[in-house]
Amino acid sequence: MSEKITLVFSILILASGLYSQELTGRDIIQKVNDLINVETSYSKSKMTITTTSGQKRTFISESWTKDKGEKNLVRYLEPARVKDQAILMLNNADDIWMFFPRTQRVRKLATHAKKQKMQGSDFSYEDMGSGETFINDFEAERLEDEQKQGFDCYKVKLTRKPGIDISYVQMIIWVRKDNFVPVVIDYYDEDAPERVLKTLIQSDVKVIDGIPTAMKFVMIDKNNNSQTEMEILDVKYNIELDDRMFTERNLKR
Repeated sequence: MSEKITLVFSILILASGLYSQELTGRDIIQKVNDLINVETSYSKSKMTITTTSGQKRTFISESWTKDKGEKNLVRYLEPARVKDQAILMLNNADDIWMFFPRTQRVRKLATHAKKQKMQGSDFSYEDMGSGETFINDFEAERLEDEQKQGFDCYKVKLTRKPGIDISYVQMIIWVRKDNFVPVVIDYYDEDAPERVLKTLIQSDVKVIDGIPTAMKFVMIDKNNNSQTEMEILDVKYNIELDDRMFTERNLKR
């Protein structure tokens, strides 16, 4: 009996190895995309910005997404100076509106604003609301597997497709083999394609509603020597969300 069990485990291990070898870069990125872009989600997060001078600024916000990240609403809770300020991103952050509670006005940002820093952080609007950009905007190539952050990882190079208006000409992504969570992403500057502009590190993975979820993100800006840490305080997936949430009128609620 023990020999049969050993044989079964050997077959399973061999099959797993063959499956791993057969995955293309596109296959891997599709699995990453399916993992991170659920139909709907809610999250509450704490964002801490560490500036070049070492000063720290902290924001707490709630966010809701729908249609696999195509619609994204962010509403700030703290600090008091930004409380109730809201950002609506539609069409994968191509269309962005901001609500300012002190003036009770909604302002639509110019198209190029998606490349700007969100609340002065090291995350841009397109980083936060770009939905299925990995699949739609880049060609994927599998590179040689590597260990990263202590995990066995697939390594994939994403190269921006011609004519796509996005900040990064290339990305290198290390994806955990056990759950397809990206642990590190290097973003390459469109103005200097050989230079890493930013690096994102994801950690503290927990299974939420059956979905492996990174609860901590650190974005490091290589040029400015600054970084932004985002900690997920609460998250829920596949919840009921009304389309009316993601409208200009709802920003003023």
